[in-house]
Amino acid sequence: MTLCRRTHRGLATLLAASAVIAALPALAQSGSGRKPAPKGAEVYFHYPLDGLRVPERFTVRMGLKEMGLAPAGTEWPATGHHHLLINTEPGPADQPIPADYNNIHLGNGQSEVVVTLPKGRHTLQLLLGDHNHVPHDPPVMSRKITVYVR
Repeated sequence: MTLCRRTHRGLATLLAASAVIAALPALAQSGSGRKPAPKGAEVYFHYPLDGLRVPERFTVRMGLKEMGLAPAGTEWPATGHHHLLINTEPGPADQPIPADYNNIHLGNGQSEVVVTLPKGRHTLQLLLGDHNHVPHDPPVMSRKITVYVR
């Protein structure tokens, strides 16, 4: 029985090592390990538009070209999920996008979200994340817009 268990463990180790070796070309191809963004991929705001005056509670509607939406944790080629950045800058491109008040994760694959902001000037930006919330390579990011909450 001991010999059989050792053989089974040895085979399992060999299979695991084979899987890692098989994945190396794909990792080397992407360079950073980040998921590649298709050429022409673009994320943008349907609403609000830059400079618009909005109520304290409003719906942000997002658009996406040349890619598809998929929930976080779902790894499909040329897909991602939206992150809404409010009054903040994008973080390092090789790190997961944080989840906090300024970085809203739309991890179910949503293309709109209702936000409530205090009166005043606010910046909004969209950033697509892969299944692990990491920006694609190159990042699929909107230009930053400004809204005025009345």
